[in-house]
Amino acid sequence: MFTFPKLHLLLIFFISLLSSFLSTASPINIWPKPRFLSWPQHKAITLSPDFTIISPQHQYLTASVTRYHNLIHSENYSPLITSSIKLIKRYTLSKLVVTITDLSLPLHHGVNESYTLSIPFKSSSAHLSAHSVWGAMHGLETFSQITWGKAPELCVPVGIYIQDPPLFGHRGVLLDTSRNYYGVEDITRTIKAMSANKLNVFHWHITDSHSFPLVLPSEPSLAAKGSYGPDMVYTPEDVSMIVQFGLEHGVRVLPEIDTPGHTGSWGEAYPDIVTCANMFWWPAGKSWDERLASEPGTGQLNPLNPKTYEVVKNVIQDVAKLFPEPFFHGGGDEVIPGCWKTDPAITSFLSSGGTLSQLLEKYINSTLPYIVSQNRTVVYWEDVLLDAQIKVESSFLPKDHTILQTWNNGPVNTKRIVAAGYRVIVSSSEYYYLDCGHGGFLGNDSQYDQQGGGGGSGGGSWCAPFKTWQTIYNYDITDGLVDEEERKLVLGGEVALWSEQADPTVLDSRLWPRASAFAESLWSGNRDERGVKRCGEALDRLHRWRYRMVKRGIGAEPIQPLWCLRNPGMCNAAVHSASEDL
Repeated sequence: MFTFPKLHLLLIFFISLLSSFLSTASPINIWPKPRFLSWPQHKAITLSPDFTIISPQHQYLTASVTRYHNLIHSENYSPLITSSIKLIKRYTLSKLVVTITDLSLPLHHGVNESYTLSIPFKSSSAHLSAHSVWGAMHGLETFSQITWGKAPELCVPVGIYIQDPPLFGHRGVLLDTSRNYYGVEDITRTIKAMSANKLNVFHWHITDSHSFPLVLPSEPSLAAKGSYGPDMVYTPEDVSMIVQFGLEHGVRVLPEIDTPGHTGSWGEAYPDIVTCANMFWWPAGKSWDERLASEPGTGQLNPLNPKTYEVVKNVIQDVAKLFPEPFFHGGGDEVIPGCWKTDPAITSFLSSGGTLSQLLEKYINSTLPYIVSQNRTVVYWEDVLLDAQIKVESSFLPKDHTILQTWNNGPVNTKRIVAAGYRVIVSSSEYYYLDCGHGGFLGNDSQYDQQGGGGGSGGGSWCAPFKTWQTIYNYDITDGLVDEEERKLVLGGEVALWSEQADPTVLDSRLWPRASAFAESLWSGNRDERGVKRCGEALDRLHRWRYRMVKRGIGAEPIQPLWCLRNPGMCNAAVHSASEDL
């Protein structure tokens, strides 16, 4: 005999089955989910064989319109789950009319990316309006996602209205191309996938201690001697093409030249300006605090050598010319005391009463103003302000010209940064590091000789466990910020793929669809209209979107058996009472 609690649980189970069915039954699956969508009658019409997109002439928008017109006519997307939608055959949709308020707005942080899309009844025209061309690109992506069927029978919903502004203006993916090299085609494919997910910042971590692949006109020896080889570099022509490709897809390309730490690759061309270059990262018999780097690949720029600033300023100037992006990422993370202490001049400076933090202050004070002089806002990793050993006073980091990117201690460090009055980009490693959970990469590691594999619970990965799409989706980047002014300082976030154990062979599967989960959480949030986390509801939608991305040539990894999507609700977690014997 059912007791009331069991009847209640059974009701919840059937409701979950019904909600899962409703979420998968419709052929309309827009990712990220729009902020507002109304489609009350669930009716559709077909596209005219002569369907066209009418838009204003604009260098980047026109390229985008051409691309989406071709995609709409060639994708031939068939939903994984069929549904009964009433198809109106009295008329067809012949055009999508795009209207832009201000064609001159550049792709900078804070530009209005909202759009409105409508397909009214009894009309042969759909309407897409946006304040900027970048918002219009998002609207074109949405239109492509609500198109299904095989040409010439392509269908779109009719009587639909979408209003869609993003929650956060900075929605990025960081890719490290120093530790392992990625070809230009890998980068452009990533930007293409980012655009489809309405992500708008490609954070290009170009250089590190391991290689310097960027060819710079003023300092050609850095790449000639510091790259992995002549076939693993990015020429100015490559950069121009990538930047252009990004603009045509509504994606900013934000360059990072990591200094003063992580600069061992500079030492191949300029050994005199790099301390502890090519030394073993953790000398035998030394404690962790005495290490020279936090992982293999040593080298830090010497703030006491005048030649350092000559080279750095040439690099800054060239990068500013190559990348029109107003943000310039100067790195600043993981400056290790032991590395600087290997240099005799620095040792003398410290023995005379100087401090390691003063060395960093000297470096920041000599380079930040020069970056600003190039009409750039400087982004640093949080370490420059929050590191326990080597950091600078806030007076060296003017708030009008400085943004900090957080990667440690989750919401705690985000709170510390905004409480200090700085704008912040959130990349908390506990949630947003996509490389975590794949074990360690150190050789000759005796811990793995132990039965069970060693490596502790994380298997050797410092930031284990693996960050699931659910972990990423559910993270609230303004968690704990009750003051509205502090919340406004959170510009957005980035997921990061560091490449110690990644290269082009796994690029797509490491990024997608986990970066898609991130994209929705920053575009429209991770909660429903009632303020309840919607991760469970998002699963089927993400499954379907992953399938469509694969059809579009993105090697996104699976998140469920296909059977689950075709049997709605049957793969849900079981609902049991606390006292029930499992």
